[in-house]
Amino acid sequence: MKKSFRILSLFLCLLPSLRSESLSLWISSFQDQIYYEKMAELFAKRNKNFELEVKAYGFREMPDKLGVALRSGSGIPDMVQLDETFFGVFLNGPSPFLDLTELAEKSNLDKTLHPRRLEVFTYKNKLLGLPQSLSAMVMYYRKDLFKEFKIKPEELKTWKDVARVGQELQDSQGQRFLALDGTLFDVLLRQRGTDLFDKKGNFLPNEKVAVQILKEFAEMSQAQVAVMPDRGSIFDPVFFSGDLETGEVLCVAGADWYGLDLFQQFAPGMEGLWGMMPMPTWKKKDGTLGPRTATFAGQGLMICKATEKKDTAWEFLEFVMKDEEANAERFLQGNSFPAYLPAWENDDLLKEHSYFKQSMGNLLVELADEIPPVVVDPRRPQAIFLMQENYFGSVMFGALSPQEAISQYRGAMKQPWGKR
Repeated sequence: MKKSFRILSLFLCLLPSLRSESLSLWISSFQDQIYYEKMAELFAKRNKNFELEVKAYGFREMPDKLGVALRSGSGIPDMVQLDETFFGVFLNGPSPFLDLTELAEKSNLDKTLHPRRLEVFTYKNKLLGLPQSLSAMVMYYRKDLFKEFKIKPEELKTWKDVARVGQELQDSQGQRFLALDGTLFDVLLRQRGTDLFDKKGNFLPNEKVAVQILKEFAEMSQAQVAVMPDRGSIFDPVFFSGDLETGEVLCVAGADWYGLDLFQQFAPGMEGLWGMMPMPTWKKKDGTLGPRTATFAGQGLMICKATEKKDTAWEFLEFVMKDEEANAERFLQGNSFPAYLPAWENDDLLKEHSYFKQSMGNLLVELADEIPPVVVDPRRPQAIFLMQENYFGSVMFGALSPQEAISQYRGAMKQPWGKR
């Protein structure tokens, strides 16, 4: 009896080691939940004791919940998926994320992930997240209406071309050309060779260019060439069912995931009507074209320092980033085009896309070397949302002049976020 009891006690002591290695992952996209659950199943085939609990929250909800967990020290997940737009929120003070620099070097991910995307999740020479998406911007356009109005995509090399062609169309047909909102502002800054911050932390290091951009697009807005959606956002489902489906506008700029996810989700009946082309840009002083793309948003994967399962968390992240099926699945499920360079040889990523009747992969590969860098700063989220919510629309509707908006923008950036 005593011997049996000792054997039972020994078994109970060993039981935790026989249990599954369970990790928690918080993500900021409900669309991604099915994807990560499938990735966990694939990973578990190689690591039989692995389990993953995926909790999906809204785009803005997840960073808020993560902030509460970090401040309280309770309920912190092992891993998080965080959009680059919110990354800076977690850079004030010691980072809550594990420094992945050495791990990335050992796995060669420092060389096989697109360098411009690695920079987005790097701060003070520490790689704090792995970029999942290229997030390169393209111009989505109505192929059928371009043909009807005899507009050729190759005619739209610069934003000046957009203004000219759009004005001709407005004058002759009363047709609006381009939809836009405040999320485009920092994309345009980078196309012009500047950014919201410089490497020294100076805000709007080239104010003259910032004012010029707002002026140029305000003129297009006043001429009804470029217009803001009725509810102010090109991400609103009503924008797709309204402005886009009714032909109110012919073009809208968006990242790869904008076409893969939002178009197919909110305008499924428009399959085959939309095409993709490089973003219009500006000419440099030497007459050559500037970058025909830039990046906007996009998810990264981080490991929280608080986890006690760092090794397993890294093994899962490395699998998700490097596995060929994982990269192809993310693209095919309508999430994003991967930042992992070897995946670009996968036929599924390069073939004609069923919705656009065109290869998105070939266009993105063509543009990838033109992606300008992003300067990471803890105040970047504040700068992005202030322009988007307070100033861009005011300039487009004529309530503020470009110079007034930039002046107020500077003043607001001197205030703590939340007291604007």
